[in-house]
Amino acid sequence: MTGSKRLLYLALEAPREGQASYAHIHEIVGGLERRGWTVDLFVPSYSGQWRRPGLVSRMIEYVRLQWRLMLAFEDGQALYVRSHFLAFPTSAWARIRGVPIVHEINGPYEDVAIAYAWARPLAGIIKWMWRKQFQWAGRLITVTPHLADWVRDQGVATPVDVVPNGANTDLFHPEASCDLDLPDRYAVFFGGLARWQGIPTLLAAKASPEWPAGVDLVIVGDGPERPAVETAAAADPGIHDLGRQPYRVLPGIVARSICGLVPKNNLGDRTGTGLYPLKVFETLACGVPAIVSDFPGQADLVRDNNAGLAVPAEDPVALARAVGDLASDPEIARASGTRGRAAIVAAHSWDIRAGATQDVLDRLMGAAG
Repeated sequence: MTGSKRLLYLALEAPREGQASYAHIHEIVGGLERRGWTVDLFVPSYSGQWRRPGLVSRMIEYVRLQWRLMLAFEDGQALYVRSHFLAFPTSAWARIRGVPIVHEINGPYEDVAIAYAWARPLAGIIKWMWRKQFQWAGRLITVTPHLADWVRDQGVATPVDVVPNGANTDLFHPEASCDLDLPDRYAVFFGGLARWQGIPTLLAAKASPEWPAGVDLVIVGDGPERPAVETAAAADPGIHDLGRQPYRVLPGIVARSICGLVPKNNLGDRTGTGLYPLKVFETLACGVPAIVSDFPGQADLVRDNNAGLAVPAEDPVALARAVGDLASDPEIARASGTRGRAAIVAAHSWDIRAGATQDVLDRLMGAAG
């Protein structure tokens, strides 16, 4: 390792337990700390709260947080930014000060317009602010190979490393226990209840005649599609709406299931840069096969390891039939889950991802002299 192992980590988007960002941030930070790094994590003061403050309050917090980081900086530290277009002041400051900086990129510019309607008229300035940050960084980390290709297509010459999502294989494992009252046989969906997660397809599949008899649907999470889930659960006793659950409760729910469902759609053309959702890695880590929409990344992971099934996106009948295929042959389902678990332990654990992140930081600090 060249230089000191001290890192300032900035995440403007507040991590909340149960969300993928929370796991990603804390697993990588924990893995670096186990490797001897001192990591100072800078996240908004309302992190962990599920009710976000208003837009103006968030903007003020972003400014305050970045100011705190700049004041805390000491010579020899590197800077890690979970990329956000409003991290522009920190990136400009780091550029002027000569601070080694790495940006972790989780999606293209268009994701902001999908998530925040107010940002759509500002698309041009947002793209410029983001591109400048990419250009100023010493290295970039993307979570899919397709996203790395997208960065290069933007004319950015900064070196790019791919460090995908992973799973905590000590927490997510086949023997994980759960004290909740769960049905005997069920498929599970967990994560944010956003439309691009395929919630309409999920509910339509459960209502389809192709859905296997005697198999329930367990849904864990919260988000904009919650009213649709609540309505469906009220009409169908075979749908179990568990709402938000603590991160450490999830493995037991997943491990007891027949299969994990990841029916993402292409809303806003979000699949062009590949998808490696955290829930796919965590499902497979529990020794449970995954049924995923046939998009680059997640479908490749499942197919390459023969660890589940890939189905056409937004096709409820295909999704229901896939659940039926696994439910009707427990031996095939069990073998798929075993292969998935082995693949995650061998190559996709969060500890492996933390090691890859340290390698990127080594290259960053080495290049900075």
